[in-house]
Amino acid sequence: MAWLQNYDPLSSPLLSTVVALLPLAVLLGLLALAGQSAARAAVAGLVTALVVAIGVVGMPVDAALAAAFHGAAFGLFPIGWIVVGAMFVHRLTAESGALAIMKRSVTNLSADHRLQALLIAFSFGAFLEGAAGFGAPVAISAALLAGAGFPALEASCIALLANTAPVAFGALGTPIVTLARVTGLDEQAISAMAGRQLPLFSLIVPAWMVAAMAGWRGLVGVWPAVLVCGLSFSVVQAAVSNLVGPALVDVVGGVVSLVALAAFLRVWKPAEVWSFAGAAPRRGSGVRPALPAARVAWAWAPWLAVSVAVFAWGVPAVKGVLEGKGAFGGGPLLPARVVAPSFEVPRLHERVAKVPPATRQQRELEPAVYRLNWLSASGTGIVLAGLASVPWLGITWRRAGRIAVATLRDLAGSLATIAAMLALAFVTRYSGTDVILGLALTGTGAAYPFFAALLGWLGVALTGSDTSSNAMFGSLQRVTAEQLGLDPLLICTANSTGGVMGKMVDAQSIVVAATATGLERAEGKILRRVLPHSLALAALVGLLVWLQAGALSWMVPAGSPPARQTVGE
Repeated sequence: MAWLQNYDPLSSPLLSTVVALLPLAVLLGLLALAGQSAARAAVAGLVTALVVAIGVVGMPVDAALAAAFHGAAFGLFPIGWIVVGAMFVHRLTAESGALAIMKRSVTNLSADHRLQALLIAFSFGAFLEGAAGFGAPVAISAALLAGAGFPALEASCIALLANTAPVAFGALGTPIVTLARVTGLDEQAISAMAGRQLPLFSLIVPAWMVAAMAGWRGLVGVWPAVLVCGLSFSVVQAAVSNLVGPALVDVVGGVVSLVALAAFLRVWKPAEVWSFAGAAPRRGSGVRPALPAARVAWAWAPWLAVSVAVFAWGVPAVKGVLEGKGAFGGGPLLPARVVAPSFEVPRLHERVAKVPPATRQQRELEPAVYRLNWLSASGTGIVLAGLASVPWLGITWRRAGRIAVATLRDLAGSLATIAAMLALAFVTRYSGTDVILGLALTGTGAAYPFFAALLGWLGVALTGSDTSSNAMFGSLQRVTAEQLGLDPLLICTANSTGGVMGKMVDAQSIVVAATATGLERAEGKILRRVLPHSLALAALVGLLVWLQAGALSWMVPAGSPPARQTVGE
C-alpha cells in the first residue's frame, strides 16, 4: 500500500510551509550564520528533515530512513566519485610538476586573474558542464584556479558563480530532456524557450563574475574581453538551442568561447594587469618568456584527456555500450547486470505517491531505483584519464597508488558531507515537503511567472541539480500554469532557467568547491559570499519570465501548447 504525500499536514498552509522550511533553515543557518562545519550542518539538517517527515508529514519511518540511505548512496556515487577523480588528476599534475607549467602557460596567455577566470571558470567550465555536469565543472575549475594562484576562497566562489548560465544544458542537455519527460512538453520547444532566456545571462554572468572579484573599475579594464567571452558563448547558446537541440549547446558554446577569447587575447591586452597576489594593478602585460610548446602540451595532456573522457562518456552511443545496452550497430560488450546493475530500494520503491496538485495524475508512484553504473559514470572516465596520465607524467605506479590512497583519505570527510547533503535532499523529495514549499509560491497569482523561476531556484538549492529540480517541480509548474491561464512552456522552462542560479548555493556544489580548493571547513564563508549573487540573478531571471508572460510574449516560441483554462473562465 503506497503512502500518499500530504501537502498540508497541519491544516494550515502557512504553518505547514514554516515546518517544511525547518530542515533548510537549520542547514543554512548552521552553515552560514553559526559558523558550523558543513558536516555538522548537513547532519543536523538531515535529522530535522527526518523529524519533519516522520513526525509532522506522517511518512512511514522505514520509508523515510530508506530515502536517507538512497540519497547518501547517490551522494557517494556518482557525485562523490566525480570529486575523487578530479582531485586525483589534480594531485597527479601537482606531484609531477605539470601543474606549475599549466599555471605558467595560463599566465603567459594573460597574467591578469580576471582574464584567467574568464578562460578557466566560464569558457572551459561551460564545456565541462555540457560534457559531464553533476559537480565536475566546479571541482575541476576551482582546482585549476587555485593552481593558477587564486586564493582558495576566491577560486571556490568564482567557480560557483561561473557555473550558472550553462547549467540548464548540462550533461548533454539532461535537465531539458528530463523536464520534457516530466511535463509532456516538446523537448525542442523547451530547448528553444531556454535559448531565449539564458543567452542574456550568458552575457551578464562573465561581467558579474569579474565585477565580483575586481570591482566595477576592474570590470571596465577588461570589458572588451568580457564581451568577447560572453557574446561568443551566448550567440552559440541561442543558435544551437533553437536550431539543433539541447545536447551540444554547452559543449559547442564552451569551445567557441574558449577559442574566441584566447584568439582575442593574442591581439589585445589590458592596460593594467590585475591579480589577487599584487592587490594593486600594474602596468604592462606581466607575461614571462614563452614555454616550449611541447612542454605545455605535456602539462595540459592529463586535463585534455579528462575533457575527452567526460565528453565521450556523455555521448549516448558510448554510454549505451558502457551500460551494456549495445550501440554502433552491435551488441553489448558486457551484460548490463555487470556494468550497470539496478537495485530497487527496499521499503521505498513505489511506496510513496504524489497526488494533485503536484502531479497531473490521480496518483503517481515514486520510483526509487539505485543504479550502480560504475563503468558509464563520468567519474570513471575521469579516473581512467588520470590512470592513463600516470606514465605520461613520469610517476611510478607505486607513487600513484599512494596518491590515490591519500586522496581518498583526505576526501573522507567531504564525501561523508556530500552523502549527508544528498540524504537530506532525498528525504525532502520523498516526504513531499519540497512540494509544500513549492505550493507556497503558487499562490502568487499574476506574479507567478516571477516566482516560477524562484521555485526552480529553490529546487536546485535543495537538491543540487537542475535535473532533479525539473523532475521534482516540473509537473507542479505545468499544473499551476494551466490553472492560472499561463503558457505552460514558458512557466515550465522557467523552472530550469531559474534553477541554474541556485546551483552556486546548493550545499553539494559548495562542498565540492571547498574540497577542490582545500577549504573543507570554510563552506559557510563560501555560502555567505555567493548567496547575494545567487538571489539577485534568480530575481533577474524571474523578472525576464514575468516580462515574457506579458510585454515580451513575442519571445515565446510560436506554437507552444496553449494553457488549459480553469473551470469558470
